[in-house]
Amino acid sequence: MSSATRRWPARSAAAVLAWAFAVVGAASAAGPAAAVEAPQHAGGVSAVLSGETTARSGAHVKKGGVSAPVTAGLFEMKVDGGGTVQTYCVDADTATVNGSKYREVSWGESSLQRNRNAGRIRWILQHSYPQVDDLAALAEKSGAGTLDPGLAAAGTQVAIWRYSDGADVRADHPAAQKLADYLYENAEDLAEPKASLSLDGLAVSGRSGGRIGPVTVRTTADSVSLTPTAEAVARNIRIVDKAGKPVTTTGNGGQLYFGVPAGTPAGMAGVTATANTQVPVGRVFTGDLVRTQTMILAGSSRSTATAGAVAAWADKGAAPAISARKNCAKGGVEITVGNRGDAPYAFRIAGAAHTVKPNTTETVLVKVAEDQAYRIDVSGPDGSAATFTGVLDCRTGLAAQAALEAKDAPAAGAQPTPPAPSGTPATPGASGGGSGSGGTGRDGTGGGTGGAAADRDLADTGGSGTTPAAVGVAAGLVLVGGVTVFLLRRRRAVASDASGE
Repeated sequence: MSSATRRWPARSAAAVLAWAFAVVGAASAAGPAAAVEAPQHAGGVSAVLSGETTARSGAHVKKGGVSAPVTAGLFEMKVDGGGTVQTYCVDADTATVNGSKYREVSWGESSLQRNRNAGRIRWILQHSYPQVDDLAALAEKSGAGTLDPGLAAAGTQVAIWRYSDGADVRADHPAAQKLADYLYENAEDLAEPKASLSLDGLAVSGRSGGRIGPVTVRTTADSVSLTPTAEAVARNIRIVDKAGKPVTTTGNGGQLYFGVPAGTPAGMAGVTATANTQVPVGRVFTGDLVRTQTMILAGSSRSTATAGAVAAWADKGAAPAISARKNCAKGGVEITVGNRGDAPYAFRIAGAAHTVKPNTTETVLVKVAEDQAYRIDVSGPDGSAATFTGVLDCRTGLAAQAALEAKDAPAAGAQPTPPAPSGTPATPGASGGGSGSGGTGRDGTGGGTGGAAADRDLADTGGSGTTPAAVGVAAGLVLVGGVTVFLLRRRRAVASDASGE
C-alpha cells in the first residue's frame, strides 16, 4: 500500500474539518445573516436581559450576623425571534449584567444540578405570582392580608432564595413575608420540566450516499419547522425521515436524517428547528458566555425556540462528529466524539491521547473551575484542532463559597473571586463567591457560612445597569440544542492540500 493510500483516512477526516472551519469562520465574520449556517443559540429559547424588574420590593438577608439589603423582584427578558419570559433569580449572591444573553438549559447545566429542593422551587412558581394572578385569592390563602404585584413578587422571590441558595432572607413588608413563609412551608417536590425545544443527536456523521442520523426532536410545541442550512441546499442535501422522504415539519419524538447524495465531497451541513411555544415554568436560564445571575422561568408568552444539528460525512476513512456539554454534577465539560467511518479516529484532549474506533463513541470529562472562563483544545490528525470555550456556572454564590471553604472546588483553574456588590457591574467570568449565614430547609439542607463578605450587599435583582463586555467565541463554535458543537479546523498548509481534493 502506498504512503498516499495509508494517509487517506486522516486526509478524508481532515477535509471534513477544513470545510467546517471555513463555514463557521464565514458565519462568525458575516454576523447574524450567517446564523442559518452556524446556529449559535439553540436547544430552546434564548433571550436578552433588560435589567428591569416588572414588580419588586425590599428584603434583607443575614450574612455573618449582618443584615444586608437586597431587592426582590420579577424580571422580564426579550426572546430572540419574538416573545417575552418572566423570571426569578436562583442565584442571590451574583450581580446581573444588563444586556446579557441568556439561554434555556436543563437543571443539570445550572446551579440546581445538586439541589434536592429544586422541585419545591418549581412548586412555588406554579402556586404564586405571576402564575396565580388573582392576588386577592393568593393573599387570603397565604394570610398576607393585601398583596400588590410588587409585594407578591418579593414574597415569591424570598421563598425561592431560601431553597435555591439556602439563604436566611426575609421580606421587608409583612404581607410579602407572610406570602414567603406560606410558599416555603407548603412547597412540594415536583419533577423537572421538559425543554421547550431540544434535539438528541446534535452532531452526527456517516458516509455519503445514504442517510445520516438520526436526530430526535423533543418539544412542548405542537409543530416544529425544519430549515436546512444554505450549505445543505447548495449541496442538494435533504432533511428526510427514516424512510428517506423529505420533511419540513415534525413534532415531539420526530426523527430526522440528512440525506447526502453519493459522490458528494466530504463536508458538513446543518438543520435549524424552530417552534413557537410557551416555555414550561421552572426551566432555567443561564448567562451565555458571561457570568450573571442564574434565572428560573416564572411565566412565558408564546416564544420562539430554536435548536440545531450538524452532520459530517466522508466517502472513506474516519468520519468524526464532535460535541461538548457542560455537566455541573461532575464539575466540568463532557466532550463526546463519535466516529461513523470505517477507520479509527485519533485525537488528543488536553494533551491526552484518545482513539475512537469505527462505529463507536467516546466521552471525555474535562474538569474546569467554577465561574471561570475555560478553553479546551482538541487536536486531531493532520494538524486539525478544535477549541471549546465557555464559562462554567454551576453553583450559586453562597454554594460556591461553601464548597470553597470545604476544599471542594474543581482542581483545574483559578479559584472563584468575590461577587460584585449591588449596583456595580459584573464582568464575564467573575465569580458569585460571597458568603451567607445559612438558613436551613425543611429537609435539613443549608446555605453558606461565615462572614468574609458580610460587608457586601447581595446582588440587586433589579440589575446593575451595565452592558456586558464582548466575549470572544472561537471560530469553530456552533451551539446546537443546548450542546456546544465545535467544528474542527485544519492548519493552513493542510487546508491548502485538502482544497485540491
